[in-house]
Amino acid sequence: MPSKSRQTLKLRRIAIDTFRENVAYMHRDCEAYRAEGFQALAKIEIGAGRKRILAVLNVVDNGAIIAPDELGLSEQAFEQLGLKEGRAVRVAHAEPPASLAAVHRKIAGEVLSDQEFLELARDIADNRYSKMEMAAFLVSCSHSGLTREEVLSLTHAMVATGERLDWGEPLVADKHCIGGIPGNRTSMLLVPIVAAHGMLIPKTSSRAITSPAGTADTMELLAEVDLNPARLHRIVRQHRGCLAWGGTARLAPVDDILISVERPLSMDSPGQMVASILAKKVAAGSTHLLIDIPVGPTAKVRRMQDAVALRKLFEYVGDRMGLHTEVIITDGAQPVGRGIGPHFELRDVMQVLENDPAAPQDLRQKALRLAGRILEFDPDIRGGQGYAVARDILDSGRALEKMKAIVSAQGAASRSYPPGRLCKKVCAPRSGYVSAIDNLRMAHLARLAGAPMDKGAGVDLNKKLGERVSKGELLYSIHAEFPSDFRFAVALAEKDSGFWIGSDPPRQSNGLVV
Repeated sequence: MPSKSRQTLKLRRIAIDTFRENVAYMHRDCEAYRAEGFQALAKIEIGAGRKRILAVLNVVDNGAIIAPDELGLSEQAFEQLGLKEGRAVRVAHAEPPASLAAVHRKIAGEVLSDQEFLELARDIADNRYSKMEMAAFLVSCSHSGLTREEVLSLTHAMVATGERLDWGEPLVADKHCIGGIPGNRTSMLLVPIVAAHGMLIPKTSSRAITSPAGTADTMELLAEVDLNPARLHRIVRQHRGCLAWGGTARLAPVDDILISVERPLSMDSPGQMVASILAKKVAAGSTHLLIDIPVGPTAKVRRMQDAVALRKLFEYVGDRMGLHTEVIITDGAQPVGRGIGPHFELRDVMQVLENDPAAPQDLRQKALRLAGRILEFDPDIRGGQGYAVARDILDSGRALEKMKAIVSAQGAASRSYPPGRLCKKVCAPRSGYVSAIDNLRMAHLARLAGAPMDKGAGVDLNKKLGERVSKGELLYSIHAEFPSDFRFAVALAEKDSGFWIGSDPPRQSNGLVV
């Protein structure tokens, strides 16, 4: 231990989920607290025998929470230390991680080496960083930017500090959208289409960072998504595909830890995003990857030149990671489908899979285009034929049957989530055509309403770009479960609905730019 203190405290488990951060709790009257000169939010080292962890210290004044002779640990910290309650542990000031020097160099705008990124990733994976220190690293990467070599180094480091799946097949397909477009649940459609064709597509997805729902958030309304690697392998071997959360399998775990910091900061810088996506795909054993970059005035990427630059970065890093990477740039002028939020997005997906006449056609067409491009990775399918093959699989019902099989194998969800009971209808202030829809505003409305944590919260669109509306006609509905969330969302919609009504219809797009 760094300290010469002989103070010992009794270990106590504090049932608090600190979400990917080790937190310790010490009473202000604790003798060790006073003797060692600890301060709140300082990092301390906790140990007994050969077991050691680092944790951020919280100081408590309430004896009902922690007694002066006890040391409390949050759920994650307690599990990581792996000792029984009541065990005597020693505490001391923690030495800062050696890699913190690299963070300071990055803050100063310097370029980091492969080894520096690797050491930094190892320290993060070992929980040696507080969230404040990780936030400093992320902000420095966003502010100073990452060179393409740094993005490659960060990707390598993320892969090296986690598990890696090997499917033993020459073609393992995957797809990822960079996000920013509400309702864009194409993965839940193309996975059963591609798997029904017989191509291996083990889709591991993250949860929402800044959006109202990620693929994993929506899929868990149908099935379990927290699958360990052994179970994941069995399901994919049997059904040729899955739709799972990547966190449980410890695939590039540093990425999940950094995402937990990015989410409250609403950060998603280009270099960090590319490293995050490609590290997860390489770790998941993918050999062929399709990237979807939507472009639009309120999308994550707003200019074509930025999309092209991002495409080049994806292709550069992917190629050097041994991953065949194709990037398409799609129309991001409006939400895809009608639903925003887990319940509503699942409804849209199932309508498409069931070939329901009411299914949103933009979601169907985009999913077929993407699935078609993935199917063309198969050397037996000639270029340009993938769309027709994908359409036949969907229209025949084979995709629906494959989805049912995957859901059954992963474990069907034990409960359903109806739309939020509180509902606000937002209507057109004038007659005309829907000339623009603000993606950011609609996503923000759904998140304020409670999505994705509240599965039934979100926005249900009644009108899309180019459609004619009459004054007072319904544009969309906001659904929430809790009154406070509902009030916030309604107040935002009353300030700015996110819809623009013009006198002329806008120019239409087929949804595929490049």
